[in-house]
Amino acid sequence: QVQLAESGGGLVQPGASLRLSCVVSGRSLSNLEMGWFRQAPGQEREFVAATRWSSSHTFYGDSVKGRFTISRDNAKNTVYLQMNSLSPDDTANYYCAARPGRLVQSQISYARHYEYWGQGTQVTVST
Repeated sequence: QVQLAESGGGLVQPGASLRLSCVVSGRSLSNLEMGWFRQAPGQEREFVAATRWSSSHTFYGDSVKGRFTISRDNAKNTVYLQMNSLSPDDTANYYCAARPGRLVQSQISYARHYEYWGQGTQVTVST
């Protein structure tokens, strides 16, 4: 059973940075496609970023390109999301997701293709 545990969320001011972590247990990270999604109250779950297990390829949602960076440390079984230049629009619960095997590129940004999910970590950007 794969388990995902996010951490690193919090309350920050606009313009600040945060780094989220997702620790994976129960399976080697090196065989998982990994993604970050977020969901604000009353809104659908939104794709944020993803990274392939088989390469260094990364993918980003349009609203975070140039500000967020996803990375993975297979030795630590941990995926990170570095978030810079945060704005109130980034306020949401952030979820880590995993999928064994390979997703085709057209599937990467859709939550329904990920099999395992963490409980989420809240990020609030406010003055």
